[in-house]
Amino acid sequence: MAPRSSRRAFQALRALAHEQAGYVTAKQAARLGYDYPHLSYHVSTGSLERAGHGLYRLVDVPLTEHDELVRLAFWSRDRSGAPQAVVSHRTALVVHELTELLPGVIELTVPRRFQKPAPAGCMLHHAELPAEDVEAHEGYSVTKPLRTLLDAATSDVPQEVLKQAIAAALERGSVRRSSLLARARGTSGEARLVRALPRTLRSR
Repeated sequence: MAPRSSRRAFQALRALAHEQAGYVTAKQAARLGYDYPHLSYHVSTGSLERAGHGLYRLVDVPLTEHDELVRLAFWSRDRSGAPQAVVSHRTALVVHELTELLPGVIELTVPRRFQKPAPAGCMLHHAELPAEDVEAHEGYSVTKPLRTLLDAATSDVPQEVLKQAIAAALERGSVRRSSLLARARGTSGEARLVRALPRTLRSR
């Protein structure tokens, strides 16, 4: 049985993992005083499972709907352990429920300095995202609806999909027409975005 100090450390590890959709890294565990032998012990007892290189998951925490996005956030960590990837473009449309079409790839935006190659089934966009364009979900970050629509307008998202997404976002109040037009002004996606606005809004 693990000593009492290790049990306290494991309790801290559990608390951190619950904040991260059930996941914790070996580096995070070490900072809590929980080193590799302790992690191996709990893997052997079945309370933890290895989920990737230096990544562990609490077995008793249910998988979230977007577990793959959580894993990709951990995959994108820099040397300090901070995730670099933000869910964006068509994948963000799905997360925000602005489209029912499931894209064939997962799209992520990473900083321009990011050098890791894209995992299979992923597409990376390199850009510096301002903090106000990003929101936190359980275990990962995603572009806010306004930024998501702007990205969709400047990418190869079909016009009909863009039109439906904009209509849904406006109807829910997720974005304001004035903000959408202001942010799109002068971008390569401005014309597409204006064409995608509902007719009643386009003429106001």
